[in-house]
Amino acid sequence: MQNATDALLKFRDERNWKQFHDPKNLAAALGIEAAELNEVFLWKTTEESREVELAKVKEELADVLAYALLLANEFGLDPEQIVLDKVQQNALKYPVEKAKGVATKYTDL
Repeated sequence: MQNATDALLKFRDERNWKQFHDPKNLAAALGIEAAELNEVFLWKTTEESREVELAKVKEELADVLAYALLLANEFGLDPEQIVLDKVQQNALKYPVEKAKGVATKYTDL
């Protein structure tokens, strides 16, 4: 992920856009791009959602990931480590013996 972050920072800095990339705006942009990704799947059945235009999914997912990486960088967070930490937290909240095969929130297991 560091190569992607470095490329994003270079792209941003060459355009003098850091001034616009404060945490509030990065978080807002991330939410907006996530909504655009959701739009690709809007009103589709489960089966139809597997057959959407892959190029559009890649484009919107790249935007989501880009803003997430920029936001992590803003706070000095290692994206890989925070994901691994979250997986570990979720493993405690959702033990296999209680959560396997069910979509129940951990507070209701």
